[in-house]
Amino acid sequence: MTLTWDDPDDIACALAAAHPETDPLDLNFVDLHAMVLDLPEFEDDRDAASESKLEAIVLAWNDQL
Repeated sequence: MTLTWDDPDDIACALAAAHPETDPLDLNFVDLHAMVLDLPEFEDDRDAASESKLEAIVLAWNDQL
């Protein structure tokens, strides 16, 4: 499955699996951005992320805890 910035729930799931010890509410957007780009399934423009897209990922990730 390919992930894009428009898939916050799926990205959150992948991040939770890859970083189970991480509290998403403790992340800054720079670190979160890097973590998303490191996901092997992620295939989107690295510069297409916006604050609202990153916030949606954090919220979706936190909801999974």
